[in-house]
Amino acid sequence: MLSRTADNLFWMCRYTERAENTARMLDVNLQMSLLPQDAQTREGSWLGVLRISELQGLYLLKYASISPHDVLEYMVRDPENPSSIFSCMRSARENARAVRGSLTTEVWETYNTTWLELLKHLHTGLLERNPGEFFEWVKFRSHLARGVTIGTMLQDEALYFLRIGMHLERADNTARMLDVKFHEREGSGQESRAEPAGAAALQSEFYRWSALLSSVSGLEIYRKVYRDVITPDRVAELLILHGDMPRSLLASMRAVADDLARVANQRSTETERRAGMLCAELQYGRVEDILASGLHQYLDHFLDRINDLGNRISQDFLVPLSA
Repeated sequence: MLSRTADNLFWMCRYTERAENTARMLDVNLQMSLLPQDAQTREGSWLGVLRISELQGLYLLKYASISPHDVLEYMVRDPENPSSIFSCMRSARENARAVRGSLTTEVWETYNTTWLELLKHLHTGLLERNPGEFFEWVKFRSHLARGVTIGTMLQDEALYFLRIGMHLERADNTARMLDVKFHEREGSGQESRAEPAGAAALQSEFYRWSALLSSVSGLEIYRKVYRDVITPDRVAELLILHGDMPRSLLASMRAVADDLARVANQRSTETERRAGMLCAELQYGRVEDILASGLHQYLDHFLDRINDLGNRISQDFLVPLSA
């Protein structure tokens, strides 16, 4: 397969996954903002949305303060923000159009229709009238694109590059969300469960971790796996080490390693080795060891390795990022 074609397929699926992840994050944050909380907590929560995407600096160049309205505007419809839902869906559609001949008619029509419907929803004010409905629509269109792709594409290199992009983006997003949410917990002074806590503090903890799980469709899965109260340690274990959780780091990296093996070429041996090592460390890791060494340091190192892996995939198979 031509590098340019593989590159378009890789980024088409990665941008779609990024749009869905952003919608999930904003939807849950909007729901959490409806709970009783002080102004500082509310501002910190919306700042966390920007921190997950490393956009707080760029945001503050355009806006004087952190407000729900401005963050939603910036993360949904701002064309200058490369991670906004508008920009991601536009880029996904442009990449799909560039490789239309490599896609089935159903896949192309799904991406094209999604883009046209997005323009209509933004023009008619669906986001302002019912933001929850808008975010559900974004998630549904991403699910639809994924299902149509798996259900109609030939299982060849084109499909494998699509899946590599999707799972690489998913691993990156899950790690970022975990890192930011645990930082928020440490900043709130709730580092030790041995410390006395009032009913309000315990309720706040419950909703915080429930929101994180909901943002990755993990709340029901958590209840099935643990059948107990939600604790931060178990949330970390589920989202990092549980291979049956679709959005966990292990499940995502296992899929990346498997698909890299299917598209292997003479230059990709080192890339495959690094992906395999990362997958093995997750498969045989223990959450106790991760927490003992520091979750932030672990996730920061994981994100560095994911970024390195993405760069190596570009060099081995796609159009190099520096080109």
